[in-house]
Amino acid sequence: MKNLIITLLLTLSVLRIHAQQAANDSLLLDYYQNQRFADAADYLKKAYPEPVTDLKVLAKLAYTSKMASRLPDAESYYQRIYATDTTSLTNLYNMSEIIKRRGNNKKALMYVKKILLKDTTNFDVYKQLADLSQNVGDLPGSIVYLQKANHINPLNPDVAYDLSSFYINLKLYDNAENVIDKALIADTANLLLLKGKAQTSYALKKYPVTIAITKKLMDAGEQAGSIVSMLATSYYMTASYPDCIKTFKTLEDGGTGTEASFYYTAMSYKALHNNTKAIAYLDKAIEEAISTGVSSYYSEKGDSYDRLHQLKSAVEAYQKSLLYKPDPITYYALATLYDTELKNKATALKYYKKYLASKPKDTQKAYITYSKERIKSLGV
Repeated sequence: MKNLIITLLLTLSVLRIHAQQAANDSLLLDYYQNQRFADAADYLKKAYPEPVTDLKVLAKLAYTSKMASRLPDAESYYQRIYATDTTSLTNLYNMSEIIKRRGNNKKALMYVKKILLKDTTNFDVYKQLADLSQNVGDLPGSIVYLQKANHINPLNPDVAYDLSSFYINLKLYDNAENVIDKALIADTANLLLLKGKAQTSYALKKYPVTIAITKKLMDAGEQAGSIVSMLATSYYMTASYPDCIKTFKTLEDGGTGTEASFYYTAMSYKALHNNTKAIAYLDKAIEEAISTGVSSYYSEKGDSYDRLHQLKSAVEAYQKSLLYKPDPITYYALATLYDTELKNKATALKYYKKYLASKPKDTQKAYITYSKERIKSLGV
């Protein structure tokens, strides 16, 4: 009878413990569902006082601390799990994630590489390694890991974009285009991939493709200056001069016109034989100029004045061009202007000589021959 009573008491105790555990699990689930992770972490600490050695309990404590953004606690729990079980890939991944969030990329990289030793086909691991390698300044390593991740899953848009961006920066445009084209098969409307496609097409001088892609981007709301510039410049390169002018005008109206936008607008007007407008926009380009292109702008401006038969202004523009860069063709332009228009033979002779002395390229053979003949005609 005594043994029976003891057995009944033990059974009741076990049932009570299981009932209590069920209630505890229910409370924990409620905390999780309502995103009350800090309360859940506090509850678990009370429910499982230290020292905790059970790996499942440690995993609960680690996860809840992570979700509550108690990162030092989370890292400590994951480290304790690792000290007992170094084979758990899930724990290694979680631990590296916490360490990365705490800013220690080098340490996080070490743990992710441990995962790679056990699993060499994990896309997420290579993606994580690429990110961490870039964070610690190892760009070659980052590219290698991105290449491996892209090989495993070429349709992933994030990896495709990151890898193609590296290729674009390295001017490996064919490689970048190959990566992007594969990813676009699965996601034809991905704006990041379309931006990359626009950049590669533009760099490879595939201007009709660039026009199609940049128009699609702008229709989707992309109004970045780089997108507008690629579209407008591609219009210029395909001789769609009115479209080039109209597109670049959006930058000018927004107060974001650049040296390049004003230059291509000027050259479009020049191609349309509107030299007055060309001069006005070349002036704008000169004002914005931050490069050696100023010389060519003044030279083009001189040519436009010449076409308008404003000879004094043409001479001034050509001479300003020479102040920035003594370009042979500018000497030739001045020589012929003084020779045929201003009838100043002495000055023309001076500039013909300067043209030949500036060692013009072989592609200017006709100009070279003509200059030599004029020097003979005008007298040594």
